[in-house]
Amino acid sequence: MASIALPVSGQLQLRLGIVFALAVSVGNVIGSGIMGTPGLVANQVPVAWMVIGLWALGGLHVMLSANVASELITKLPKAGGTYVPVRAAFGESIGLLCGWTDWLSNTAAIAALSVACATFLGAIFPALAAHQAPVAAGFALTIIAINWPGVREGQIVQTAGSIIKVGLIVGVIAVAFLAEPIPVSQVVSRAGAAMNDAAPAVGFFAVIAAYQMIYGAYTGWHAPILFVEEDANAARNLPRAMGVSILLVTAIYVALNLSLLNALDMTALRGSDLPVALVIENAFGRSGGVLVALLAIVIVVVAINAIVMGTARILYGMARDGLFLPVAMRVNKGGTPHIALAITAVVAVPLIFSGAFVFLFKLTAALAIFAFFLFELSLFALRRQQPDLYRPFRAIGYPLLPALVCLLDLGLLIAFIAADPISGVYMAGLIAVCVPVGFILHSRRRAGELSTPASA
Repeated sequence: MASIALPVSGQLQLRLGIVFALAVSVGNVIGSGIMGTPGLVANQVPVAWMVIGLWALGGLHVMLSANVASELITKLPKAGGTYVPVRAAFGESIGLLCGWTDWLSNTAAIAALSVACATFLGAIFPALAAHQAPVAAGFALTIIAINWPGVREGQIVQTAGSIIKVGLIVGVIAVAFLAEPIPVSQVVSRAGAAMNDAAPAVGFFAVIAAYQMIYGAYTGWHAPILFVEEDANAARNLPRAMGVSILLVTAIYVALNLSLLNALDMTALRGSDLPVALVIENAFGRSGGVLVALLAIVIVVVAINAIVMGTARILYGMARDGLFLPVAMRVNKGGTPHIALAITAVVAVPLIFSGAFVFLFKLTAALAIFAFFLFELSLFALRRQQPDLYRPFRAIGYPLLPALVCLLDLGLLIAFIAADPISGVYMAGLIAVCVPVGFILHSRRRAGELSTPASA
């Protein structure tokens, strides 16, 4: 059994293991969006076997990505996330772009999910609906406060919360399979005129639109790599945790869609914005609305906790590599990068009150896909640049399978920009900013390295 290092103030600590890695991956992936995504996907692709096939394809897609991530993160076991191998392979400028995109998108997600929690709580207690922003800030700050003392507190919340979350969703699946099917007429009365629309023909762009939503529902599977320096046996645990969690999430997503098709049929599924809510309300009556809101809050809070924990590690890693303020490297006695956590809070809370997180999502959506494409591409660059580097895990099926997932992500990136060209403009603008900044950082580091022998 691997020994656990004693807590040391000022540095990340070996307190985590495979159970946490599984919990943070599953907890980060499954969010409140799964309650509405099945209906949106079915509306784009109203063919049952295609719906199930696309959800299964999403699981296969991220499994291929995890195959690449497992080699990269065990080869370069440094906190910071996807930017670490990108910086090693392509330099400071692209590393800076990748790291900042990752941190900004995660900080915006904290704000957005906190607002979602406030919305669901307002459905239970209507008096709170008029105070959405303060309630949302309360959710975000509470979760940040839980994580402030140390990694152990965040670990407990994440592990227990993920178990509860999975149990609740499995319960929803069972209800959808076992309960009496909901009459289409009942769905029509709730959905209104939308149900009168004929099912659209399934075209290429409809499939792409559906798959983009599905791919979004799988994002977050790579959360364990942010904790690589805190896992007592990372080279063994992280590849296994990512693989098992992706299989589990894929099984849940496929089973949930099958159960919804059983409870609603395709026509009814297309007409429902929140098919999971419809199933629960049908089974439990008027109290179903409260149960839906509570389910959503649990799902979202666990996801926020995972993002809060990981986002602090992104800033910590960037600061250590000279891509952010050195103060963000400070770690408290409990093992939390508390200054990085505070900086994240200082940015996330104003985003909640301003609503600017919506803009940030639009700004970083295409960049996030671009950054992950670079992450996967860095595997090939590092294999060429550092062929003798020790690799505890070697990507299965290299070079064919890694090349396949690179092509898939490149295709998604092109499709995303084609659907939203302004994202391409933002991408070009941020690259234009990061390139000179990265060049300056590289020049300063080189100057420091050259001056060290003379000053010694």
